[in-house]
Amino acid sequence: MAVTDVGETILAKDGGQTVMPILFKLNRWQWWLLVGLNIFFLVAGQTASVLLGRYYYDKGGSSTIMATLVQTAGFPILFIPLLFLPASENSPTPSDSLSGKYICLIYIGLGIVLAGDNFLYSYGLLYLSASTYSLICATQLAFNAIFAYFINSQKFTPLILNAVVILSYSAALLGVNESSDAPEGVTKGQYAIAFLCTIGASAVYSLLLSLMQLTFQKALKKVSFSVVLEMQIYPSIVASIVSVAALFISGQWQTLEGEMNGFHTGKVSYVMTLVWTAVCWQVCSVGVVGLIFLVSSLFSNVISTVALVVGPIASVIAFHDKMNGVKIIVMLQALWGFASYLYQNYLDDSRSNELRRQMDANETRVAAC
Repeated sequence: MAVTDVGETILAKDGGQTVMPILFKLNRWQWWLLVGLNIFFLVAGQTASVLLGRYYYDKGGSSTIMATLVQTAGFPILFIPLLFLPASENSPTPSDSLSGKYICLIYIGLGIVLAGDNFLYSYGLLYLSASTYSLICATQLAFNAIFAYFINSQKFTPLILNAVVILSYSAALLGVNESSDAPEGVTKGQYAIAFLCTIGASAVYSLLLSLMQLTFQKALKKVSFSVVLEMQIYPSIVASIVSVAALFISGQWQTLEGEMNGFHTGKVSYVMTLVWTAVCWQVCSVGVVGLIFLVSSLFSNVISTVALVVGPIASVIAFHDKMNGVKIIVMLQALWGFASYLYQNYLDDSRSNELRRQMDANETRVAAC
């Protein structure tokens, strides 16, 4: 068994005996394969979602609540892989009913926070270019490092601190230099509000990740890949309900038919844009929650910064966003910060394996005696 020390923190306790979930039966290459797959889901899903969100606004979409709703409305597709996963070996007992109610309340709370966070992101993207939006989101790593330290007992090392400082500085540099890159017709005031909304959304998102990790560690009685999907499905259901309610309360639902008729590329394009945005957000979310489960919330957030490189480049190709010197510097710094954190995880993994080999050798010597 070769997994990181961070992964070992999500071992569940049941009646004083340690429950060994399927994750810890994987060998090293299988674990890294799963990590790599979730990294791909996160980066590809996040990049595609941001581009489609910007496309929705550019082509005539204007409903920030609809843009919020599609970020969670794709949750039904996650029931498909859930059907093919084996049932957990740790079936809940009657004594778990209170725990079940407690976990239900956790999912409701996470869903409400998720809905508010998605709205802030949607409002930010309304007045920011796709590339600028992606780069500003780097601040979530700094916020998550703070929350992970206090909530998840995440240790700081010089390499992690370097990653946090570099990425935070990059986003700040972008924020004070990129107002000229806003979409056409956006005022400086709207840009400033959108910038602050995106910063706020990054902070809330980081808190959400740390709370999800805490739920894995402390609240759930069973840990499996089906639980990873459930962690995404149930909060998404709550967030979708909240978004639909907001759509009707705000009156924006009355403008949707006119918005669809006036969409620059047609009604079919309008519907498909929303559908594929919803699908891509779910792919991204599976990657996010999967990495929290496999490693930690901070690692999941660090991987999100890879989109700081992929997103702006894709935006330049798709929307002809400006690629000036500031953005190039920010992307290089994002790579630097990401590499620092990835190297720290490599060192942690190496130390964990060496410690495990020493413990095995000691046990062998004791048994021989």
